[in-house]
Formats: sequence, C-alpha cells, structure tokens
Amino acid sequence: MIPDAPWLLDRERRCRRDGSGLTTADLIGCWRLERIWNKGSREPASAAAALLRGLAARLRLSADGAGPEARDLRLANSVRLGVLELRFEGTGRLEGRRPLLVFSFDRLLLLLGGRVLIERALPQPDPLRRPFFALIAAERPHWLAARGRGGGLALWLLEEDDGKK
Repeated sequence: MIPDAPWLLDRERRCRRDGSGLTTADLIGCWRLERIWNKGSREPASAAAALLRGLAARLRLSADGAGPEARDLRLANSVRLGVLELRFEGTGRLEGRRPLLVFSFDRLLLLLGGRVLIERALPQPDPLRRPFFALIAAERPHWLAARGRGGGLALWLLEEDDGKK
C-alpha cells in the first residue's frame, strides 16, 4: 500500500513527538520519486511529480561507514533524459531523535551513456543552511517518506535493484 497525504500527515505528527525509529539501514537503496506534495497541501503536485517521474528522478543512499551503528551516508540525487543524466553526489548523516537526514552535495556530474562529460566540485553550504529530509516513515521494501527543508513532502518507492550492489 502506498500511503496518502492524510495518513502521512498523521504519521508525521506522531513522528515529531516520538521519532520515526528509522536507521541508516532503513534508507539504503535506490529510491524512485513517486509523489510530492507542496508545503501545506493535502493534494499531490501531480504535474511536478509526473515531470520528475518522466525524468527518472532517483535518490540513491548507501552506507558511508562500517557497523550497524553507522550514521553516515553517501547520496546521489539524479534525473535522466534518455542517456543524459544530471547527478549531484555528496554525504549525509542522521541527526536527532526524529531523525533528520542532513546532507550536502560536493559534486555535480553530467553523464552521457554513463560517461562523464562534466564534473564540477560544489561549494559547501553554510552549516546552518544545509538541506535536510525530516524522515517520517518507511516500509521496506516498498516506500520512504520525508519532508524537505522547504516544507514539501516526498514519497519514494524502492527500486527492484535496491542499490546494494
């Protein structure tokens, strides 16, 4: 079952109070963006979500550390149009009880058929303005939900190839 906005908003209220209980292990994989809701909306942003699905928007999360208590992650956020891919890569860390996935991108890549055409280093953001996802819930092996720094809500579906290669 893919959750709807009322269910996610209720879960988010409970999560703010009690935390989500999500760990790094719950996040590992390649997540395909399925739905987004603008800040304050109970209706999905259909056109924007359709565009991002058409561009094969993906969020790949992999462990960047050892052991079951590792909190560090590698992130790759990408969109693709045919064989052309725009990818942002960086690091993230779980922080707090909820927790927040705080991250920053340090590299931008433009690839054609898997071959790097352009690679640029990105400046580090102000530590107080780093982007984050406030993790709400996940149901493995199906979906992950989070609210971004800008207030939008996102729902991703886990790809069949869950990124553990």
